[in-house]
Amino acid sequence: MSDPGGGPDDGPRAGPPAGPGAVLSATEAADAERRRGVRRMKVIATGLLLAATVVYALAKWADSAGAGPWAGYVAAAAEAGMVGAMADWFAVTALFRRPLGLPIPHTAIIPTKKDALGHSLGDFVGENFLSADVVRTRLRAVGIGSRLGTWLADPEHADKVTEQAAAALRGVLKVLRDSDVQAVVGEAITRRAEGQEVAPGVGRMLERVVADGGHRRVVDLVCVRAHDWLVEHGDSVMDAVQGGAPGWTPRFVDRKVGERVYKELVRFTAEMRDMPDHPARGAVDRFLGDFAVELQSDPDTRERVERLKKDLLARGEVQDLIESAWTAVRGMVVAAAEDERSELRLRTRASLLSLGARMATDTALQAKVDGWLEDAATYVVTTYRDEITSLITETVAGWDADQTSRKIEAHVGRDLQFIRINGTVVGALAGLAIYSASRLFAG
Repeated sequence: MSDPGGGPDDGPRAGPPAGPGAVLSATEAADAERRRGVRRMKVIATGLLLAATVVYALAKWADSAGAGPWAGYVAAAAEAGMVGAMADWFAVTALFRRPLGLPIPHTAIIPTKKDALGHSLGDFVGENFLSADVVRTRLRAVGIGSRLGTWLADPEHADKVTEQAAAALRGVLKVLRDSDVQAVVGEAITRRAEGQEVAPGVGRMLERVVADGGHRRVVDLVCVRAHDWLVEHGDSVMDAVQGGAPGWTPRFVDRKVGERVYKELVRFTAEMRDMPDHPARGAVDRFLGDFAVELQSDPDTRERVERLKKDLLARGEVQDLIESAWTAVRGMVVAAAEDERSELRLRTRASLLSLGARMATDTALQAKVDGWLEDAATYVVTTYRDEITSLITETVAGWDADQTSRKIEAHVGRDLQFIRINGTVVGALAGLAIYSASRLFAG
């Protein structure tokens, strides 16, 4: 009979590396050590079986030689120990292979039932670890909000988060192609502008500006600039007036008219500049007020504004402006993310420290953060539970049956050999008790 501790069907033993330069990985080395431990326990369990066999043979010989009643007790105990050892050897071996290579039903359970075990394992994990109630209970017990707040409140940790966030932001901005982003931003702005009428909004804004007098500074600026320009370019104004005069008028008359017009323009702009209650200013106020109303209510005015808006959006200069704005923003953000003393990183760090301090002490905020995390985790678990469990079943299904059996045996085989040892000892004690009871009642 082959070795009941393992026999010829134990599978390949750990050998030396494939070549002189081969080095076992940490996992392979750990598996090799586990297999050595399993073999040692098999030797011990098989040694007990052999010891029970030898004791049984000697006890039977002593009993036949008239050594006394004790020989029968010893033989009975050894015989039951042998039976227990053989039965447990069969049970343990049947998990991983067919005992003695015989096609006995319901043996080699792990190799033949590997796929079914994978499905069962996937279902077990899905039902007991990936359920919404389990996830919520575990996260609630952990108290992530409070722990995260305490962790973030540490300046060193806030610095690390800020640095990692800046690195991630730089990476994203550098990976994105400018042409793609510019196209998306340009399309989004254009679609938003085309889909929304701007005239009523502009009219309401202009109406508020006029009501608050916010336009008066603009009027002041225009008056000052117009007066200064007239003073500086008096000759140009008079030449323009004289050039527009009829050809039959005398030149000195044209010059006198030009001078008169120029002086009136200078006087008019000076009065508008210096007189807040000038009638022309009132006319500007009324014009702007009426225009604001027309923008909101007059169909013709609104239609003209829409045409103007579409014409502006269609111009290449506007699209170029959008593209250049994105380029400028990206460069500014990247530079700020790279600079440890930039306002962006300093404000981010300060915000993290403030958030951490609040989360560490504010129970309402902690509950809110815990709720968000629970909802997010529950959503992921309930939405992708089948994908997660299928990963387990598909992974197990892809394993080689014999290799799977060997790996499982390497992890649990050492403990299973204690079943054989216990079977030998318990069997011997049970046999001794049964023989003693039979002798007692027979006597």
